[in-house]
Amino acid sequence: MKPYVRLTEPMVREGGRLRPASWDEALDRAAEGFRRVKAEKGPGAIGLFSCSKATNEVNYLAQKFARSVLGTNHIDSCNRT
Repeated sequence: MKPYVRLTEPMVREGGRLRPASWDEALDRAAEGFRRVKAEKGPGAIGLFSCSKATNEVNYLAQKFARSVLGTNHIDSCNRT
């Protein structure tokens, strides 16, 4: 079994393979993916899942991002227990 290896930099997929990338490139690619899905399928095709173990402030920011930036109300978390 291979030993656990922790990622220390962002990785992006290019030609089917992962390669190291700068944070700016990785964030640009993520933003472009959100833009593409939103343009092709509408904001309802995007959803976010937030963690109940995160602080209220982090969960608040997640729902604000989903609603204000992505334009979707599809946000959920596991705080039903």
